[in-house]
Amino acid sequence: MLKLRIDQEVIADLVTEGARVLDLGCGDGLLLEQLIRRQKACGFGVEISHEGVHACIARGLPVYHGDIDQGLSDHQDNSFDYVILSHTLQAIHRPQYVLNEMLRVGKKIIVSFPNFGYWRIRFGLLISGRMPRTRLLPHHWYNTPNIHMCTILDFQDLCTALDIRIIRQIPLAAGGHLPRRTLRHLNKWLLPKSTANLLAPVVVFLLERKS
Repeated sequence: MLKLRIDQEVIADLVTEGARVLDLGCGDGLLLEQLIRRQKACGFGVEISHEGVHACIARGLPVYHGDIDQGLSDHQDNSFDYVILSHTLQAIHRPQYVLNEMLRVGKKIIVSFPNFGYWRIRFGLLISGRMPRTRLLPHHWYNTPNIHMCTILDFQDLCTALDIRIIRQIPLAAGGHLPRRTLRHLNKWLLPKSTANLLAPVVVFLLERKS
């Protein structure tokens, strides 16, 4: 059985049992399948790649082919308890618009992304003078699908600008190099924003509209 990424495991734990869930950029449907089976969620997926759509259909998942940069006009306001954007934020063209659409159709939204402020990325760029490549970001600059890389601090600033409330911010150690509990302990003694931005290669945000 395929294993969930660490951010997907955290996302699955955040979703309450029986919730209505929309998974944007659902890929092969692995997370969506877990939510439906484990959390008994009423889940739907949206995926732009034909390969991903076919993989979801092969899993028996409710999915449709769509471009989330064009919005979520097929869905009414507050149609879902959670709208998920897992490792997709950096690949979309209109992050602000997509986040606003997510908050329109969902009561809460969950966003995970690779943190470009992670110390290994900073160090790699400093030493080599070239765009860094990591296990989470393996592509070269000229063939990467990632067009809007950001840091944890960048995303916090965007949430402030869009009047989004951060319910939870969960910094993760994707490769197991730094356990999550270590990050939590460090956050007690250092500035939380700076610590997470420096030490966490991946982060998960649980969000809602302030108003």
